[in-house]
Amino acid sequence: MSNRPGYQGFLPLHRGARVAVVAPAGPFERAALEAGLAVLERRYSLRLAPELFARQRYLAGTDAQRLAQLTAALADPDIEAVFCARGGYGAMRLLPALQGLPSTPKPLVGFSDITALHAWLQRNGRISVHGPVLTQLGTLDPRTHERLFALLEEDAPAAPLLATDTYVPGAAEGPLLGGTLAVLSRLLGTPYLPSLEGAVLLLEDVGEQPYRLDRMWTHLALAGVFRQVRGIALGAFTGCEPRDADYTSAQVLSDLAAETGLPCAAGFPIGHGERNEPVPLGVRVRLDATARTLTFLHRATG
Repeated sequence: MSNRPGYQGFLPLHRGARVAVVAPAGPFERAALEAGLAVLERRYSLRLAPELFARQRYLAGTDAQRLAQLTAALADPDIEAVFCARGGYGAMRLLPALQGLPSTPKPLVGFSDITALHAWLQRNGRISVHGPVLTQLGTLDPRTHERLFALLEEDAPAAPLLATDTYVPGAAEGPLLGGTLAVLSRLLGTPYLPSLEGAVLLLEDVGEQPYRLDRMWTHLALAGVFRQVRGIALGAFTGCEPRDADYTSAQVLSDLAAETGLPCAAGFPIGHGERNEPVPLGVRVRLDATARTLTFLHRATG
């Protein structure tokens, strides 16, 4: 069963489900990972990838090591979900080597650099979960943990989310697609970006100065993205404030959103902020920018 033609939901998890932990991107601090594992193992049976703690410069091991972890977890019929240890950088390096998906869909959970893998999954018609990586999970409120477990396990749509600001009033419906702006913009012109036609575009980022946000946003605009999507949902833009300036990153983003004329709400608790509420990508949503709500119209499980 799919939520719309072309997007297939994953099978719901159950307590004690066997799940894999992989590191397809950057290296991580072991203590932060263990805090996230402690949350996860109270719910599921964990299988850590054999080379999870490998290192190569700014990557969690060689491309071959990281690819082997990911493909093995996706292909193993005993594994019911795949959790990413960290973002950072490196997932997009794996895209050319990724082949077909297993016939039984399973959720992949992560965000930040994992945006590249989400895009690949949506390109192949699968729903995935934009949510905490394990090095972040242990720092988040238990209510976020419960939302994640509910999203993975329950036969119901995810609970609505509330933003803090309306940048452009109006409403739009479509599949929720996107992720971290810096990663998504790098996929333009590649065969790994899903069609954004009719989508509600989710964007968030960390550590990018306003001029860089402007540059990446303008890249999307020049590529015609804002002529394709129906609305924009902005999550957290953390650590993006300019030094000694008389403007803020929020003002820059608000002006950029106004130029598109699309319904846009900002400040959804998604991304690199103190909250990172998990959301299903590929699921049809209703964005009411005037009311500052994001409502999930279908469930993620199929």
